[in-house]
Amino acid sequence: MPYHTSANLFEVGDFISHAGLPLPWKIECDAIRPEWWDGLARMIMDYQTEPFSKVVGIPRGGLPLQGAMEKYVTPGDHPWMVVDDVYTTGTSFREFCTTKQTMHAYKWCIFARKPLVIDEPHDVRALFTMPAK
Repeated sequence: MPYHTSANLFEVGDFISHAGLPLPWKIECDAIRPEWWDGLARMIMDYQTEPFSKVVGIPRGGLPLQGAMEKYVTPGDHPWMVVDDVYTTGTSFREFCTTKQTMHAYKWCIFARKPLVIDEPHDVRALFTMPAK
């Protein structure tokens, strides 16, 4: 995943989400420096108390976080972890988590564009969450 020094973490403009929704701003995680992904992974581990045996990132946004989380994998028969950078509607998680290992995995993202409910079918947790409108 390339790091773009000219990218801004928050960009204002007309964008389309993965689910096809118009967005007036976006979070551009290509602006996150490689070493910051390690810090974000460490923050997740402050809250992820259960072990996981494999981590997989949702292409393309989740791949840098996958790389940063791999050092926390615990060998054994544990659930997997699925990660992504930004949660908007949950479409990426629903489309990606279709196998037994991914459906029952721990799920994390860095930013959520809306409050998340842990009891929803995809059970995604976020480090940073935007408030409800």
